[in-house]
Amino acid sequence: MTTKMLHVYPQKCIACKNCELACAQVHAKDGKWGKSRIAAVMDTTPAAKHTVVVCIQCADAACVSACPAGALVRDDGTGAIVVDRSKCVQCKSCVAACPFGNMHWECAGRQPVKCDLCLGDPACAKFCPTGALVWK
Repeated sequence: MTTKMLHVYPQKCIACKNCELACAQVHAKDGKWGKSRIAAVMDTTPAAKHTVVVCIQCADAACVSACPAGALVRDDGTGAIVVDRSKCVQCKSCVAACPFGNMHWECAGRQPVKCDLCLGDPACAKFCPTGALVWK
């Protein structure tokens, strides 16, 4: 299993949303942008602190436990929990189970989606101009 992780440094986030765009482009299909698996959240309070919300690839993931079909598995190469589409029964249990709201339902593809760490080369980190996302 990889020793690399996606690190989030919220104090560096400027909520430019480059991470969202990079993610949507990487997950494009049939000429249409995919659903972003990451969100840059803008804080509108006077302190104006921003952050990034993305799957943290939990060690004991609720989404994995909730899946009755065993469709969520950890990729040994990247450490990401990925969806095995051939096993998914589209029950949305994984979406409901994630306590952080990082499992999403893609209506167009009728499937759950989550961060897959771009198969070990996260586009969000590559396109973050401030270093708020780092793959190391």
